[in-house]
Amino acid sequence: MDGKATENPVVTTAAAGALSLTSVVCLAVVSVVLGLCYLLVRWQWNERKGGKLEKWILFWCYYDAFTHLCMEGAFLWISLTGTVATSTSPLAVVWQEYGLADTRWLHSDPNVVSLEMLTVVVDGLLALVLAYAIVKRKSYRHFVQIVLCVCELYGGWMTFAPEWLTGSPSLNTASPLHLWLYLVFFNGVWVVIPLALLVQSWSAMQTAFGRRGVSFSETTKHSKKA
Repeated sequence: MDGKATENPVVTTAAAGALSLTSVVCLAVVSVVLGLCYLLVRWQWNERKGGKLEKWILFWCYYDAFTHLCMEGAFLWISLTGTVATSTSPLAVVWQEYGLADTRWLHSDPNVVSLEMLTVVVDGLLALVLAYAIVKRKSYRHFVQIVLCVCELYGGWMTFAPEWLTGSPSLNTASPLHLWLYLVFFNGVWVVIPLALLVQSWSAMQTAFGRRGVSFSETTKHSKKA
């Protein structure tokens, strides 16, 4: 030992912040997935049965389901059989790139893998159920939407809260690319949209109770008194 600190090659590479070929390929993959989800909605959606807002919520459901079942499902499989950092599978490339921003995804962090077990199965399937409920206009639609949104918010909180409480040793914030695009934007989407959908579900419930001549808040008060 010469007394010098050993540099983490992942963090050193990530600190450069350059938009590498791998970054471009990964972003292109995301763009293709978004395009396919949009085409699926265009093919399936009937404008006469729902407005533009419902159309974009359906788009989100498909993208959410694909992300959980396919992308995160691949991460889970790789992490349970090895690590993303050592994997030679083409499916690992996206996570190796994201791992430049958060090294926990490279080395099968137990907290992350445990959360992904729930996220892949529960959130992925709920997103598909919600998509079906929207298309078929099922009465349980907003129940599923609320459950899914709460699960998404819980997953996001439990992914980052333990890291923040320990000083964020695995997060690379030196690179604007990895900080603002990978960490803030891509994770922030799963906070902003679920919150917006919770508001939409609340509004829908208020409207439903209003049609019955009683507000949702009044119903809540009566149930508390009982």
